[in-house]
Amino acid sequence: MTRHQRNATAGSVYTYHERQKDAATSGYGTKHARLSKDSVKDFDCCNLTLQPCANPVVTAGGYLYDKEAILEYILQKKQEFQKKMKEYEKQKKKEEEEESNTLESKTEERKRAFVKQESSIVSKPINPFTEAPSAKKQKLQNDVDSVPGTSTVQPDRSKQLPSFWIPSLTPQATATKLKKPDKTVYCPMSQKPIKMKDLITVNFTLADEKDSQPLVAKKVRYKCAVTHDILSNSVPCVVLKPSGKVVTQECYEKLIKKDMLDPESGEKLEESDIITLKRGGTGFASSGVELAAKKARPVMMAS
Repeated sequence: MTRHQRNATAGSVYTYHERQKDAATSGYGTKHARLSKDSVKDFDCCNLTLQPCANPVVTAGGYLYDKEAILEYILQKKQEFQKKMKEYEKQKKKEEEEESNTLESKTEERKRAFVKQESSIVSKPINPFTEAPSAKKQKLQNDVDSVPGTSTVQPDRSKQLPSFWIPSLTPQATATKLKKPDKTVYCPMSQKPIKMKDLITVNFTLADEKDSQPLVAKKVRYKCAVTHDILSNSVPCVVLKPSGKVVTQECYEKLIKKDMLDPESGEKLEESDIITLKRGGTGFASSGVELAAKKARPVMMAS
């Protein structure tokens, strides 16, 4: 028996630690883990590359992208649309050809039926006291069919099941029909339509202009354009559309909102000119970002 102080084998309570230990050893049960701050991107990083933006642009929804990355994304989506459109047009042309061939075959079939019907018309009157040749032929056929084992009537092939090893009886599989592709490019984060002309250039204010280190190496990169407060994931920020300057939410509420003038360009601001910048998590539960990871694993259920 193991030592009691290390493993409480004599206890009647199945503790949380023992349950977690057994779940990790057995591989059963859903596993939960809380991610750290390093798992969330910074507020000034691109949503595609997850790196600090060299030429930052923002959408109307507040999602920040590097101009080069979002332009490449839009071009890629347009190329995919052109490729899908060619496949759709090819399929449509093939369907039109099949429909035309079907119509022609039906027309030829009607012509043959008409010619056959016209050729079966008898110009000479039939003697009603003699039996018609077709009636004699039908009577002879009935006499043959009445003899066991000599029936010439073909069985109904529609009631037979298809055979997968005989080519003539193999069921034909039809290709999946393609739908007409949508040429609209959607934002990868908000899934709303996005256009390059609607993107707004963002002008961040460097926290230390004398620091020559690359942006990736800097821990503190930008500050508020008006109050010079250091910007981070824990500080709500807004982008002023006319100048592209980034200020804190507090600065906008207390200073800019009174006159609604852009402090950089002096232009009149509207409500639509204020874009709330989407930011990452801070590591705290109240930051509004989901930092919990969950992995579903097999569960042992009691019978």
